[in-house]
Parts: sequence; structure tokens; C-alpha cells
Amino acid sequence: MSDNAIVKILDVGCGGQKVEGAIGIDFNSDLSADVVHDLNSFPYPFIDNEFDKVYLKSVLFLLDNPVRVMEEVHRVCKKGAIIIIVQPYFRSVWNYVDPWVKNFGTVHSFAFYDPNDLICQRYQYSVARFETVEISFDEYINKPGIMRGLLIKLANKYPRKYEMYLSHMFPLNQITHKLKKI
Repeated sequence: MSDNAIVKILDVGCGGQKVEGAIGIDFNSDLSADVVHDLNSFPYPFIDNEFDKVYLKSVLFLLDNPVRVMEEVHRVCKKGAIIIIVQPYFRSVWNYVDPWVKNFGTVHSFAFYDPNDLICQRYQYSVARFETVEISFDEYINKPGIMRGLLIKLANKYPRKYEMYLSHMFPLNQITHKLKKI
């Protein structure tokens, strides 16, 4: 991509806080959406290979079929596009407050899209392929205290070990996956 190329961004389920410079799609016409569309209805009203970056912030866990949503994201993204997915971490007590939550995020939530992961190699749930670039915890939450900050640093450096050995005793609230379309 040249320096003068325009980066086209999609914010799926933008709500009232659309990512700056993005095209927002949401079911609610009273919010920041540029495109009003039922996110459980496919296909989305975009052409193939249209976007360079896609955000799904606090929306995927509310939808009926996350695998189908990710296949749709794969369709509308250009090769090499970056996808940022923010969702509740499965250990967070806040998950059980919201009656609309249908699923939660774990470190392995997107492993079956990544051909470098054994889970993807073993189970062929989808033809969509994304490389996992980064997994981070509580990235969009207000500045934590010293101890919680250290826990977040540790979890971000070793996300799989955190989930396996520490998350049940010291749960964090939110997980962010940064993926790249292959």
C-alpha cells in the first residue's frame, strides 16, 4: 500500500462510538451507523475485498452465529487486512450481568481460523483464514492499579499460560484479538 492510499475501515456494530474514519454498520439507526443492517443477516451490504481494517468492538458476543460473522468479515476484507475484535473475557463476572451475551472470548476463540494453530489443523469449522497477530487483555479499560497492571502485563506476555494457570484466581474482564486476513 502506498503512502497516499486511503485505508478503508469498517466498524461492525459501531453503536454510538464509531471508530473515527470508519464506515459504521449497525442495526440501530439512532446511533452512529452509516449503514443500517441486521448483523445476523447475510451477506452484509459490502463488496468482496473492500476493507483494510475491521473493528468488532463489543458486538461479536451478541450475535447469533459468530462463525458466519467471521466468514463475512473475511469476505469483505482485503488480503492482509487487520481485524480487531474486543469481547468479554469468559472469566469476567460482568458477563453474567448482561442478558444479551451469547458467548465469551478466550485465548483460543479464533484459533480455528489460524492455519498455524493445531486447533485449526484438527478442526475445519470454517474456510475463513486469519493469522493471530496479538492477544491482549483489558486494553480498552480505564487505567488499572499497580497489581492489576502487573497482572495485565503478565497476561499479555503469556496469554495462554495466564488462561491456563491464573485466570480462574485473577480474572480479567476483556480480551482483544488482533487478526490478519490470510
